[in-house]
Order: sequence, then C-alpha cells, then structure tokens
Amino acid sequence: MKPIFSYNTDINKNAYMNWRTNRFDHIHNMLVIAEGFMNSSISLAEICIKDNHDKKADMLIFPIIFNLNHGIEVYLKAMCWNLNQLLNKAKTFEPSHNLKNLIKETKKLIIEFDNRTEALQWSLQLEKYIDELYTKIETVKDNGKKVYDITFARYSLTRDLEPQFYITEFNNVVIDLENFVQFFNDVYRDLDNMSSYLLDILEQRNELKAEMESEYH
Repeated sequence: MKPIFSYNTDINKNAYMNWRTNRFDHIHNMLVIAEGFMNSSISLAEICIKDNHDKKADMLIFPIIFNLNHGIEVYLKAMCWNLNQLLNKAKTFEPSHNLKNLIKETKKLIIEFDNRTEALQWSLQLEKYIDELYTKIETVKDNGKKVYDITFARYSLTRDLEPQFYITEFNNVVIDLENFVQFFNDVYRDLDNMSSYLLDILEQRNELKAEMESEYH
C-alpha cells in the first residue's frame, strides 16, 4: 500500500493540508480548521438526510456533534485571540473546551471592542444551542457540584466512567437532522461572517502599522 501522505495523479482527489493555511497567520489558520469542522458536521448531516435507509445517522451523529462542537470551540478561541490583539492585550484565548465560558469571554471582548447592540447579533442562535446543550450534559455530584461533560460525543462514558446522558435516558434521545442543518447553517454563517470581519480589521491595522513603521525608518 502507498503511504497515506502521498499524491494522487488526479489533483481533485488530493487534500492539501497547507493550501489554505499561512505559516505566519495563526488566527487565520485556526479559522480554516474551525470552518473545516463545522462544514464537515453539516455535510455529514446532509448526507444522512439524503439517504438514511441503513440508519447510518445513528452512528454518524457522534462525529457530526463532535465536529460541530469542536468547530464552534475553535471559532470562539480564534475570535478571542483576534479581539485580544485588537484590544492590545497579550492574552490569546482560554485553554478550555467549555463552550459556555468561551462564548461568555468572546461576548465580553466584543462589547469591550464595539459596544453597539448589533455587535452581538452573531451570537444569539449559537447561545441558544449552547444553553440547550448544557442542560443535556449537566450532572450533579453528591456534593451538589454541577459538572458538564463536553466529551459526550467522543465517549459513551464520562470521565468518571459513568454512562453519558443518552445511555441512561429511558426515552429516545433524538436529533431532527433537517432542523439541525437549517439551524447550524445559520450559526455557521454568523460565526464565519463575524470572525472574518474581525480578522479583516486586524489585518488592515497590522498592514497600516507596518507601513507607518516602514516610512518612519
């Protein structure tokens, strides 16, 4: 067998991992990965809608949800990093998988950068999903502490080796794939538009700064 990391003579049958990325633009690269995970999630759901006679959706829903959540996470982290740079802060982003914390931090930075009400329009649908998701993955420990296991789509057991919520639920835990695609196409568009907008501002500012430094020297 030929190596996996090798060329096909038909370039349309190749995937170029560094075609869209840029070695000097790390925020851009994060957005490339975020787009890939979000896009793959929606595309997989669309495949299942077109043909689910073999009930493959019941298996593919796990990578669909994992890719979705990871795409959201990377979008939010890239936006936080971008905003921190725009606000002249040395921070990048919170090293966490907690989507609630990440969207809260992103919104806080957005308001600090642009306090117009419409500046948060991109987050409205996404926040609805995150709130719904966290009601599903919440467990309360004996000491009363609430724990949220975002790894539910990766593993059937929690980090404490307890069954995930969809394992113990008596009734079916169901996701309407048509609704999923419609809803997350909107979320995807909003995230992509807002993150691209912020990156454009940052790149324009950096270009202007480089020009001024060049003229000064």
